[in-house]
Amino acid sequence: MTSITRKLHFLMIRKRLGICLLLDALALLGGSASYLAGLENARIGKLAFEYSRSLSFGEATGRLFYCVSDEAGRQLLMYDVMPFFKMAGTICAGLFLFQLLMTLFRYGGEDKKVRRILNPINEIALRADELSRMSFTEEKYQLLEDAIEHIDPDGAQTLSFGDADLVGVEAAMNNLLLRMRDTYRQQARFVNDASHELRTPIAVIQGYANMLDRWGKEDEKILDESITAIRNESDHMNHLVEQLLFLARGDSGKTVVNRVRTELLPMMLEVYEESFMIDEAHPYRFRPRVPGFDYTGDAEAGEIVFPHDGPCVLADAQLLKQAVRILIDNAAKYTKAGDEILLSCGFAENREVYVEVQDTGIGMAEADVQHMFERFYRSDEARSYQGTGLGLSIAKWIVDKHQGHFEILSRTELGTRIRILLPSYTLDEQESGKV
Repeated sequence: MTSITRKLHFLMIRKRLGICLLLDALALLGGSASYLAGLENARIGKLAFEYSRSLSFGEATGRLFYCVSDEAGRQLLMYDVMPFFKMAGTICAGLFLFQLLMTLFRYGGEDKKVRRILNPINEIALRADELSRMSFTEEKYQLLEDAIEHIDPDGAQTLSFGDADLVGVEAAMNNLLLRMRDTYRQQARFVNDASHELRTPIAVIQGYANMLDRWGKEDEKILDESITAIRNESDHMNHLVEQLLFLARGDSGKTVVNRVRTELLPMMLEVYEESFMIDEAHPYRFRPRVPGFDYTGDAEAGEIVFPHDGPCVLADAQLLKQAVRILIDNAAKYTKAGDEILLSCGFAENREVYVEVQDTGIGMAEADVQHMFERFYRSDEARSYQGTGLGLSIAKWIVDKHQGHFEILSRTELGTRIRILLPSYTLDEQESGKV
């Protein structure tokens, strides 16, 4: 470690002295240029760029002359500048010598600083050496086996070996145990919530089936009501199962994400046109914030010319559209009929682009925003609306797979704006093959 410290310190000194030497040289050049310009202005009366200038050294006299001639070749100035350059050189050499002495004077303090910076690495090396020399006897292995065998996987108990040699192993295994318990609780809650969500439509279907069996054979009103209810609940259950399967495939790594260059303007325009055709209860507006592109909603899709440098991402277009549709479905669900829903896309900061869905619905409290992407989570206000509580979890999984993130702005009774931010994919990156 001593040799590494010395090498790093010498590297710092060389770098500092190199910077000092460069600054001194620049100061010498700047001072010389200022002196010669002042000399020329004082002797000739003006500075003219068209004049020719030169330095002439007389070997016999040992003098250095600064010569200025006009366009016709007439000599306007010839002045001995050797005294000035000797004085300037002496000053610069003295300044560099002072900088060198200051560097040597600070050597001891900087050496301690370098050692302090490298101290954590030295500690790691020492601990690794201790571990490599540690001898695990049969008793230590037996101690580990007994402690693990008697641990309660469902409780809050942690491992404690009572052996100083096993402190590191104890901490690592306790951290692993805490993560395993947290994962187990999440899975148990997921199964319980899924069972609860499936139990409701099954109970409704069973209830209407029993009512049909008793009275629906002869009463057409009960028959129609039962068929409609059973169809609605079966559709709801089918949608729930599809969402559960999507998340299960995603968690197991079976969902394939085919990322290709995707332009956001055409994609969002397609989603916009689909939205106002499917949902006639809400007016939709598409307002992209892209320089050079002004969409009014009057042009036919075939006549629209998209800018070649519009917002673009490397994404699975179908999955990304699915995430946007989830946001639009939520906006439509929690927004009163007749109230506007705004779609947008454009450029953000830090080389990111975004797609955005904004509504004027019931909004969310800040406490609900923190949990909105949890599976089966539904706020108290949202429970009166039909839903599964899985849509935003699916949207988050999709956005995470595209290295993106969300920005949420929501106020109760005012509405919600959800923005998906994604890394931009430029034409230069496409040509270079950069992902």
